[in-house]
Amino acid sequence: MRRVVVTGMGLVTPLGCGTVDDPVKPVWKRLIEGQSGAGPITRFDASNLPVRIAAEVPLRKDHPDDPLAFAAEEWVEPKLIRRNEDFILYALAAADMAIRNAGLPLESDAEKNATGVMIGSGIGGLGGIADTTRLLDAKGPGRVSPFFIPSALINLSAGQVSIKYGLRGPNSSIVTACATGVHAIGDAARLVALGDADAMVAGGTEASICDIGVAGFVACKALSTGFNDRPTAASRPYDKDRDGFLMGEGAGIVVLEEYERAKARGATIYGEIAGYGLSGDAYHVTAPDPEGDGGYRAMKAALARAGLAPADIDYINAHGTSTPLGDEIELKAVERLWGDDARGLVMSSTKSATGHLLGAAGAVEAVFSLMALQEGICPPTINLDAPSVETKINLAANSAVEKPINAVLSNSFGFGGTNASLVITRV
Repeated sequence: MRRVVVTGMGLVTPLGCGTVDDPVKPVWKRLIEGQSGAGPITRFDASNLPVRIAAEVPLRKDHPDDPLAFAAEEWVEPKLIRRNEDFILYALAAADMAIRNAGLPLESDAEKNATGVMIGSGIGGLGGIADTTRLLDAKGPGRVSPFFIPSALINLSAGQVSIKYGLRGPNSSIVTACATGVHAIGDAARLVALGDADAMVAGGTEASICDIGVAGFVACKALSTGFNDRPTAASRPYDKDRDGFLMGEGAGIVVLEEYERAKARGATIYGEIAGYGLSGDAYHVTAPDPEGDGGYRAMKAALARAGLAPADIDYINAHGTSTPLGDEIELKAVERLWGDDARGLVMSSTKSATGHLLGAAGAVEAVFSLMALQEGICPPTINLDAPSVETKINLAANSAVEKPINAVLSNSFGFGGTNASLVITRV
């Protein structure tokens, strides 16, 4: 199969949004400095909920002095802003950054026909669905917007990106809960490797911080409820005081290209998608397999596809959501696969800083993994003050770790027992 490399990246996150000139590094700088994107919920009145905090994307209208605050009008034309839910706007912005960053050649019909889009989301336009349901109940069907359905459908994130740039290659969306972003990048890489496309714009997007979204995750006991007065301390993977995840939002998009084509046009190559592994738990709708066997098999498959041994991996970006069950199960699976080579291995959870971006998480974390590869820096797990278990793995507690990095592995696991791992290597 053909080799697949990353030539462009774009980010919209709770730590900030990339810029035209630099789509990732300003956000990366905040991450490795140990900053948090958490705060009180401002998108709606959360006073009647047991969770009143989240990791929202900072908006320019609320943060005029923040150069990384998100302003949709800087990326998307006004009529699209009015007609689309935020998860599509985040995808359009991050895709624009990634396509510009890659300098993707899109002048000819042949180039556009050979370039596809695969962007997924966990829940899509959840807030719009709730708002429209209330409108329907209050004022009847005549008030439902003709743009309601196209703004809520998950595959319209990929659809709108393809329409904006005329990308007529494969067009699809992934919906695998919190593994969506990794599945989108992995599946898109396989399309390029098999020759179905020469380039793919791929990733995940999410904007589900709305009343029904928060209430729903509260109802299934997934969210942190004990840190409403200290939001930046709420996401604390591996810490003994963790009590659930902090909901986040945003988008991560990459441009994937066939290696020889990228090299021939002199593109900047950030890393190679060397391995991709998938598995299912077949155990429970929300809880992971207690032995972590699904995660273990996904990581093992990704390493096998990459032709690497566990000892070849220099850094793991963990799924690590800060839930009482999941963190230790993932840690156990890594220790099982790495064996004696786990000593000194660095693994951190960047969700400690960004919260959990659900369907966007894996894509944002793939971008962070690419930056770790580029910069030789493993980002920290912030708020890790007292680990709940002893481990020989270095969890980068509250400080970034500098080391030579040639290969990284990024994990994402989702409700329904769906697991995905990516191995990314230096070219």
